[in-house]
Amino acid sequence: MARQLRFIALLLFATGIGTTWLFWVSEHGRNPHIVGFGDVLWWWFVSSTTVGYGDIAPITTAGRLAGVVTIIVGIYSYTNFIAITADSLHGMTNQKRLGTAQVNARDHIIICEYTAFADELIQILPHYPELARRSVVIVTDLVQVQPYPEHYFVRGVPISPTFLRQASVADAALIFVFANVRFVDPDLKTLHTVSRIRQLNPRATIYAELANPDLDLARHLGAGVVILPSRVLLESVLKHRQLDLSAYFARSA
Repeated sequence: MARQLRFIALLLFATGIGTTWLFWVSEHGRNPHIVGFGDVLWWWFVSSTTVGYGDIAPITTAGRLAGVVTIIVGIYSYTNFIAITADSLHGMTNQKRLGTAQVNARDHIIICEYTAFADELIQILPHYPELARRSVVIVTDLVQVQPYPEHYFVRGVPISPTFLRQASVADAALIFVFANVRFVDPDLKTLHTVSRIRQLNPRATIYAELANPDLDLARHLGAGVVILPSRVLLESVLKHRQLDLSAYFARSA
């Protein structure tokens, strides 16, 4: 956007100098409405914005040529400026909904990947008084807009440190990493995400979903990481059982 605005400003500046100079040279002394250079500047502004009051009009061929260039460049520049400004304002007012705003929270809950299990978790969080008061941040690229208006949303892949920092992962107290089945090996992706989170926040309790909880690499996760087998999660959903978060409460006691 900044580059486009600089180009528009440069275009207006360059053509403004050229057309006002040409208009002055060709019209001054011939056009009774051109007394001083201020009249030329007024003509340029009125013409470039296509207002066209008609109080100053060119009478020479060169002056009319300057007018044509001024009008064409003015239409291009001002319409693009308005479009860029409107788009920028739209983006600023919809940052939270589109997941581009920086999250400023502490001791909050982060949910990585918005899957069916993640949605089940969001539904039961209010049942835990210790967690109901905490802010919730959903980090995912599986949806395009904020899935829950009452929760924060960061649109991006959770494995990226950029999006994790946007979610203020360093200040989070509880983090859930759910498996993204779009990957060939979702467990490896989950382990990689947990490793990235651990680098940015070594103190948070992390719940990580694994399809294969006996995966040899899982032993490298270290303390503070609780494995959630995908089968157990599915059973909890089918049997309408709440997720067991005793590991977090035991650690935070």
